Amino acid sequence: MISKPVWALRAALLSLVATSLGATAPPPAATAAKPVASAASAAAPAAAGVATTYGLDPAKSVLEFRFMQAGAENKGHFSRFTTALNLSDASLASSKLEVTIEMSSLDTADKERDGILRGVDLFNVAKFPRARFTATHITRTGAGHYEAAGKLTIREVTRDVRVPFTFEVKTEPGGAVGYMTGKTTLKRLDFGVGQGEWKSTEWVANEVPVSFSLRLPAPKG
Repeated sequence: MISKPVWALRAALLSLVATSLGATAPPPAATAAKPVASAASAAAPAAAGVATTYGLDPAKSVLEFRFMQAGAENKGHFSRFTTALNLSDASLASSKLEVTIEMSSLDTADKERDGILRGVDLFNVAKFPRARFTATHITRTGAGHYEAAGKLTIREVTRDVRVPFTFEVKTEPGGAVGYMTGKTTLKRLDFGVGQGEWKSTEWVANEVPVSFSLRLPAPKG
């Protein structure tokens, strides 16, 4: 049998040890909560800065051009082109726009005129089948309004071009869809579109307004 003094001594020692451990050990709930909160706050800016790449819906997109010929306005369009827009308001520095146009797909509703436009003195599509616009600098000019600054290449002649546009994302069956519209004016002679007698602006104006209305679905998943 353990005597009362020995039992009392052991009880006192156990009480002292328990008190010491309780004072030095951090509460389990407090240590677990700290890293969880830290991880959440670190992930938030990264998610906000992720840009979405929108691809073209060709069936519901239009790329048009207009030109003055003999004092009358004419218009045409390109039926084959691709567009990739990578855009994020939170990270405009990483946003970009790429457009490639199949020049042989031009259509002005006049076969004879289309043949001339595709010929060697104008677009020369046999030698220069594609035009390209690559913008690596996109700025926001207002709510839903932007400007893409980049390089446009036609007939292998490259010029700096600025293209203002609007962009809006809508939620539709199947996911998010971007709608992009805009217009700019190009000078055909800056790109060599007009050789020989076509260099003259007497019959065909130098300025060519270009407009577009694009449907750009976001990738699913």
